[in-house]
Parts: sequence; structure tokens; C-alpha cells
Amino acid sequence: MSGLDRTRLDMTIKADFATFIHMVFQTVVAGRDFLPNWHINAMAYQLARCLSAEIKRLVINLPPRNLKSLCASVALPAWILAHDPTKRIICLSYSADLAAQHSRECKAVMESPWYRRNFPETRISREKNTETFFQTRRRGFRFATSIEGTLTGIGGDFIIVDDPLNSGDAYSEAKRSRANDWFDSVAYSRLDDKRAGSIIVAAQRLHMDDLTGHVMQTPGWSQLSLPAIADIEEKIPIGPDKVHVRQPGDLLHEEREPKSVLDRLRVELGSHRFSAQYQQCPIPESGEIIKWEWFQFYHEYPTKKCGDKVIQSWDTALRAGTYNDYSVCLTFLVRGSDYYLFHVYRHKLNYPALKNAIIGLADQARASAYIIEDKGSGTSVIDDIRHGPYANIARPFAYTPVGDKMSRIMAQSAKIEEGRVHLPRNAPWLRAFHDEVLQFPHGRHDDQVDALAQFLDWIDQRERNRVRVYPLSAIGIG
Repeated sequence: MSGLDRTRLDMTIKADFATFIHMVFQTVVAGRDFLPNWHINAMAYQLARCLSAEIKRLVINLPPRNLKSLCASVALPAWILAHDPTKRIICLSYSADLAAQHSRECKAVMESPWYRRNFPETRISREKNTETFFQTRRRGFRFATSIEGTLTGIGGDFIIVDDPLNSGDAYSEAKRSRANDWFDSVAYSRLDDKRAGSIIVAAQRLHMDDLTGHVMQTPGWSQLSLPAIADIEEKIPIGPDKVHVRQPGDLLHEEREPKSVLDRLRVELGSHRFSAQYQQCPIPESGEIIKWEWFQFYHEYPTKKCGDKVIQSWDTALRAGTYNDYSVCLTFLVRGSDYYLFHVYRHKLNYPALKNAIIGLADQARASAYIIEDKGSGTSVIDDIRHGPYANIARPFAYTPVGDKMSRIMAQSAKIEEGRVHLPRNAPWLRAFHDEVLQFPHGRHDDQVDALAQFLDWIDQRERNRVRVYPLSAIGIG
């Protein structure tokens, strides 16, 4: 490398945390090539904002082996001390061995030639230089211990909590509670200045009640959550005025973990663990509101018999924009007091496509009735169909919900628990339905749950008001 190139690199190392992370990787990771990717820039940007005090409470959630620990526990303390060797940093992990490993790696960075050349004011003191506690000549330090470890007499400007829970302990309520309680009672109290100090939690998701789930119930926390496979369109900041746009289905780092690897991991881990650790969306084992075992299952799609009715329930999104929900249609065959869900339609649609989908699916299923929530785009669709030339389909039922989403599904949960809702054993849409139902009310989406609650409540109203729904053939259509 020429002198000019080295000068340019050194200038970038001092100014850009993402470049600094690259240098840290080359220093402490043997036998692997550094593969740059946008998610590293996203982490670097958010962590650097903690140093500049733009944010003081940060959660980073990523799948395993995506450099989360290297960025948060190794590179960040070295970067903080490089720019201010008086800062006091406390680093915590679920085990003493892991905490010590990260400490050794951070020290190796700070003793490397490139670090010493670029940050000559930051030197490790001989007075305090152990495996887990080293101090700078300016009295700043990096102290490492485990969750529930000793912190007596130690306070800091930054508290970095990296993987506070072992994945093997995720389903132990006692260990989760112990980690969360320790964090509440000890970690917060270790900040020298409660107003100016920063706390960073970097972890893969393991359970609904892990430390991420625990702290995110408290106002004031920022979160960077990056699933292995994007399920929504999202704009992710990767620098000042820079974003990376993820489309549904985009992989986090395809060069490292292609779709074939993630598919295999989903099978090996099971859907619950994969959803938590790789999708950053933990699912309760049996559901918080609705238990999966309450549903009944059938092998063959039911054949329509005399007296059966086909009912569709629509939850319509306002528009098909980046952050909007899906429009969902659940199609049931109603046989007495049993309800067979046999088709789920779930797409992001603009208004013309939404109206066409409602008309097309009603016609295709020969629906006896279809229910649309009477608000937003649903109101427009109801009006257009009622006043349009659509003689081949029944008129839509305008549905007015009562109460919030939680109360609506809880009011109908007894029907599911009684075994009246039947699902197919195999269907291409079943996994997405399963995950959304069990994640509710904490999941990213609730459109299918809303449509289910709407259908069951409409059935209730029909029984109470003795609303008769006639097959199309009975009124001379079809």
C-alpha cells in the first residue's frame, strides 16, 4: 500500500465506524474473508448515534453469526475509547467466558499497529490490564462480566449487553425472569449519569419475554431489527440521509446465507425457533390468545353439501404502500356450527386491484355472502359493488366492528376452543396463518386474525338476528 493510500485509509478509519469495523474484523477473525453488506452499515450507523448521544437506549436484533457481537462488544468499545479515552464502558454477556472472549478481542484491536497509529492518545494502562478489566492512561476503561455477575462499585457511561440469554435457556421462565430482573435492578443503576448514559442491548430474539421483549415495553428505546428474510417492505437507515430498501423476500446477507441454507435451518430448528432467532419474531409455543391445538384439522377439502354455505371475510388495507398491511380474504365453508377454512388470499393491493379481487373471489367461490369491514377502502368497495353492474355476485355485508382488535378476537376465541374452526392439514398459506395467529397481538401483521374475528362475530350476529343467507341458486343466480 502506497503512503497516499494509507493516509486515505487512516482518514477513513478515524471518521467512519463501518470502515473501523472492517479493520476490527481483519484483526480478530482468522480464516474468514470480510464480506461487506448493508446490514453492517445499518448497525454501524445506529451504534455511532449512541456515541454522539442522538439515541441513548438502543436494541439491535439480528440472526446469529452476522457480526452483531463484533460490532457491539468488540468494535464499539474500541471506537468509543479511541475518540474519548476517559469513557467508562461496562460490557455484559450471558456467560463469563463469552464476556472474557469479547474483552480479549477488544484489547487485541486496541493494541494493533493500525489502531495505535490512528489513535495515539488512547493507550492501555499497565496499572489495570487484566483479561476482563483494562484501563486507559486517561482512566477510561472496558469492564466485562456476565449477567448476574458482580458490578459492585463499578459505574459507567455506556452499558453494552450482548446476548444476555443463552439460546438453551430461552424456554426457562426462571432464567428469563432472573436476567430481566437483574437488568432492571442492577444495570440501570450502574450508569454514572442516568440522563446522559447509554444502554445498548444486542441480541438475537429467543422468546416473547426475553430481554428485548422486556425493555421494548418501556418508552424511549430505539430498535434495529433485521430478520434473515424480509417479510415487509422497509427503508432501513445505513447512514445520514442514506437508506437501504428491503422488499419482502429479500435475504439479509445472501452471500453468506442463501435461501437454501435458511430453508434447511428452518427445518432443523423448527418454525418456532427459526421465527425467533432468524426472523426476530418469537412465537409463543401455543399462542398467547389463541392456542393452535384448539383448531381441528381435515385432510381433504370439504365437498359442498345441501345446506352448506360459502362465506368470505375481508380485511382490507387502506392502500398498497410500503408500510401498509395486507388485504386478506378468508373463505369458509359453513356446515351447521362447523366452519371449514379452505382458502386464504393475502396480498398488498391498490384500490382497483382490491375491488377486482373481491368481485373475482366471490364469483369464483360462488360465495353465499362476503363480509367487508365498513371503513376506509372497505366502505368504497361496498358502495361500488352495491351500485355497480355485478348481478352475478351477492351484495356485500357491511360490517361495523365493536371494540379493539384484542377484545374482538378474545370474544370469539371460545368458538375456536370448542373445535368449531377446521383447517386443512396442508395448504400453501397455512404456515403464514399459523405464525400470525400465534404471534397475535405482538406480531408484525394481524390482518388474518382480524378477518377471522370478523367472520366469527358475523356468525354470532346472524344467529342473534336470524339473518338468512340464501344460496345464489335460490334467488335465481347461477
